[in-house]
Amino acid sequence: MEIKELDQMPQMHELAELFATIWGRPGEPPIDSSTLRALSHSGNYVAAAYSGNRMVGGLIGWLGGRPPDDLHLHSHVLGVLPDSEAHGVGFQLKQHQRTWCMDLGVASIEWTYDPLVRRNAHFNLVKLGADAVEYLVNFYGSMDDGINTGEESDRVLVRWNLQSEKAAAAAAGRPHELGPDAGALLVPVPGDIVAIRRDDPELARRWRHQLREALGGAMSRGYRVTGFSRAFEYVLSRD
Repeated sequence: MEIKELDQMPQMHELAELFATIWGRPGEPPIDSSTLRALSHSGNYVAAAYSGNRMVGGLIGWLGGRPPDDLHLHSHVLGVLPDSEAHGVGFQLKQHQRTWCMDLGVASIEWTYDPLVRRNAHFNLVKLGADAVEYLVNFYGSMDDGINTGEESDRVLVRWNLQSEKAAAAAAGRPHELGPDAGALLVPVPGDIVAIRRDDPELARRWRHQLREALGGAMSRGYRVTGFSRAFEYVLSRD
């Protein structure tokens, strides 16, 4: 697998179409090629993963915050084709992005994800060693792509402190596994929310509202997410 930073317009067209395929909206990518070109040209992060000559994944982000005290990279879109050839590509892309930021003196990366998708929670909190710092209700409004159509867009904001012990250990292949203590608050997520959305939209909505109340409510009351268990539960505690 080879990861390349992109800087040519044909590459931007290819990446935009890759994202359109992954998000189930051919011809309507979540971010267009001209915007990708502008991001790359202005010094932001636009990269893709290749298996031979085939593009199998992509990752983009831009510098944000209020420098110099809060300069970070906002990592906006990570997409990987769902086939065996692309196995592990998401992790490789994020580690490439981590190195890119550290080389520039950028200490953290932030992004959002759907807290109902357990594989994303595990990837972010366990495999990467990032921290869930804020619950955002219906952050993007109603969604209309092929994955999230009709869904409210609750998101969790993740902050990845790139030189933390957790992040360094995860990069070395030692993920942040956690055994909840007796006083921990545990919030479960469903096995496959994407399938539930497809087969039973009303049940998916109930899951959304229940997680908003349980996880979002706990975080608003001062609980801190300390990890994600092997039983697919958010683990929270109070300092």
